[in-house]
Amino acid sequence: MSLRSHNIARLQSGSFDVLILGGGINGAVSAAALAARGARVALIDRGDFAGETSSNSSNLAWGGIKYMESGEYLLVDKLCRSRNRLMRAYPSTVREMRFLASVQSGFRKPPWMIYAGTLLYWLFGRGKTRLPEIMGPSRLKAREPVINTANTQAGVEYSDCYLHDNDARFTFNFIRSAMNYDAIAANYVECQQLSKTGDLWHANVLDRESGEQFQIKARAVINACGPWTDRLNQSSGQSTRHRHLFSKGIHLIVDRITDSNRILTFFASDGRLFFVIPMGPKTCIGTTDTQVENPETGISDADRQFVLDNANSLLNLPHTLTTDDIIAERCGVRPLAVSNGEGKQADWVKLSRKHAIDVDEQMRHLSIFGGKLTDCINVGEEVCEIIEGLDIDLPFRKQIWYGEPDASVYREYLHQARLMNLDGITPSSSSEKLTPRLWRRYGASALELLEGIRENPDWGELLIANAEYLRGEVELAARREMITRLDDFLRRRSKIAQVVPRDQLVDAPGLREACQILFAERADEKLAEYLDSLTDDAATAHTP
Repeated sequence: MSLRSHNIARLQSGSFDVLILGGGINGAVSAAALAARGARVALIDRGDFAGETSSNSSNLAWGGIKYMESGEYLLVDKLCRSRNRLMRAYPSTVREMRFLASVQSGFRKPPWMIYAGTLLYWLFGRGKTRLPEIMGPSRLKAREPVINTANTQAGVEYSDCYLHDNDARFTFNFIRSAMNYDAIAANYVECQQLSKTGDLWHANVLDRESGEQFQIKARAVINACGPWTDRLNQSSGQSTRHRHLFSKGIHLIVDRITDSNRILTFFASDGRLFFVIPMGPKTCIGTTDTQVENPETGISDADRQFVLDNANSLLNLPHTLTTDDIIAERCGVRPLAVSNGEGKQADWVKLSRKHAIDVDEQMRHLSIFGGKLTDCINVGEEVCEIIEGLDIDLPFRKQIWYGEPDASVYREYLHQARLMNLDGITPSSSSEKLTPRLWRRYGASALELLEGIRENPDWGELLIANAEYLRGEVELAARREMITRLDDFLRRRSKIAQVVPRDQLVDAPGLREACQILFAERADEKLAEYLDSLTDDAATAHTP
């Protein structure tokens, strides 16, 4: 029986302390924190885990430097402390990265003021990163030749944090951690009706894979549906103090623009932040900030052209970037928390990503609004405090539920990796050695990968050219990562679909082999399902 089938069966047996609706970052950390501390937890998502906002970010774990300009210093202080906490807890994943900002002539702030702001930002970060630096156009050009300095006053370099691999992988690891603590999680399970009778919530749900309908019972419910939080609350009759406004952000993935291991930061033509971000063998450029009325949105031709025009204007490139250079796209909706007293015309551009948790104590119902990856540990801790206040016992209330495995486990992993010369089998197309990469992705489970490679040398082979994923990683994913549809693996557990051009991926012999590993007798069906989804995406790609 597969992991998912086993969990679907367990969801129907008995009742839970807490049912979490939504498997994005807010739901994932809530599940990990509560399960580690002894609550009986169920989590479902109508799509895949991290299937929406949590898989379409800029992959940054930053302290909110953009909120300096609006004077939200308390928020910046909180986010910097959260960022530092992530750096300590996940040293292989959340790493300091230098950001090189180009200040154009005529910009609304003089360079010295921007530099002073980065110094203050460094102080908010308790000096845990390298000091900022200011430089003239010539030094800026020498440091990063790809920057177009023709209209540049100065450059400012400062530090923040970058999330290696991808945001969806980071989010899923909290889901996996929750399951390690006996939480029952399942993707592609949709809540169709939510009601409370007596002391228990009853969720009538649909398994979107099998069509089966069943009921999940729980003492408390956490609505962590991200952009869809308001809709679920409306359908279940919940009244809250907050609601969401939506801001669409997109990124385009292109071939690597620069070999420097830094993030290039600009102010786009509309005055907002614009990034050129390393992404393994590729580069991610963006983002946009466009108000939309609802979370069902996509990338328009105007969105693409905005990003391409800014990249071509701000960078010295060997050729002009066009839509033909786009390898993949990322499009997500940022749910911005506002009070119900604010109208639709709230100044959404200035709204921050701070989170709010609304609680109906009598109904034992929580709604999580807003939030971002940087603040995720705080969300998990707050949820635990609230749940305890609702008379739901957390017997292991001091249990640490986040962070990488103990240093002794890491030392054992390094020792085994050295003994078997793991780095010596790193594929030539890889952007880094295998030892750090496998630990970052899998933590203690990387030891299982080493054992598999020792017993089956073909586990150490690259399955899909230029994908930076070994056959053994696919084998591990098939057992531990609830891959229900092929896109779950290609787009979220990995970033293969983001770095391998679509035509190369579809034609890769290794793709069919990966399907065999992931889906066994359903391999052909699941591959056809994925190819059909690509056709549908292509049909809707070009909108005004």
